[in-house]
Amino acid sequence: MNSFIEIIRAGINSTFQDNGRNNLYHIGVPFSGAMDQRNFKLANKIVGNKIDSPVIEFAYQGPLIKYKGNKVNFVITGDVVFKIIKKDKEIDGNCYESYFMEDGDAIDIISTNKSVYGYFAIAGEFDLKFQWGSCSINTKANIGSNNGKKLSNNQKFKILKINSNQIKKKIDYINTRIEKIRVITGTNFDYFSREAKKIFFAKEFIVSKLSDRMGMRLEGQNIENVVDTNIRSEGLIKGAIQVPADGNPIIMLSDHGTIGGYPKIGVVISADYDRLVQLSPGSKIKFQKIDLSDAETLFKLYEMENQNLISQI
Repeated sequence: MNSFIEIIRAGINSTFQDNGRNNLYHIGVPFSGAMDQRNFKLANKIVGNKIDSPVIEFAYQGPLIKYKGNKVNFVITGDVVFKIIKKDKEIDGNCYESYFMEDGDAIDIISTNKSVYGYFAIAGEFDLKFQWGSCSINTKANIGSNNGKKLSNNQKFKILKINSNQIKKKIDYINTRIEKIRVITGTNFDYFSREAKKIFFAKEFIVSKLSDRMGMRLEGQNIENVVDTNIRSEGLIKGAIQVPADGNPIIMLSDHGTIGGYPKIGVVISADYDRLVQLSPGSKIKFQKIDLSDAETLFKLYEMENQNLISQI
């Protein structure tokens, strides 16, 4: 029997994502990939996939998926409300617990809970086209599988190979919120006044509604630039915090442009990135300055935590 999923309702910003693309910044192609790498990897591990296999990433409201085919495991990770629909029976699903999908079943991913991104993984291989070694969709550049577009209603995606291992698994994991986002100083840190630096590390900022996979805009007390509000365009990285002329910081996220001409006051450390991207509009952010050596140590600890979680599955 041919197995496939049908997207009955696409939801908000549902895309295929994997680990992303390496070493393409020089031709203007950003990394992309799953926003929350920990939840992405946990999803694949729970259903027995390779750790970097493509999954469906969704924001706020996920898709309504109907399944046709042979019995298969699936899992949803994140802080997500969803239901499993079997004929006329609805079952409330739990994140980080695998379930069997059988011919005719449906999964209704209703919403994320005080967060942004969730992940749907199936124990098999989606029939997707890869570009530069990745299926990750960047909708701004129309790069990746599905012609670089979001999932849309009534689309069907084949599952080429279902994993033979159909053992159900469950882990106890809680997505924690972070009190302060830790940053190292940016290349243009000295463009900002002493008072602006004090504000940046002492005051709260609010996540704006004008945030997406490309960047997170913040609102709050303006950050004063005393040198130049524009610089010659230079390379950007994920987590860089630019401050345009209006004084409201913008954090570069996974689909960010590869160059930019706004001064950079700081960079979010890699260990805090997963929890940063889960902050929904209206959330409050405070920044904490740390040294590069501390950021490196925290990243090693973050990687160790990931390995410990994965090894328990």
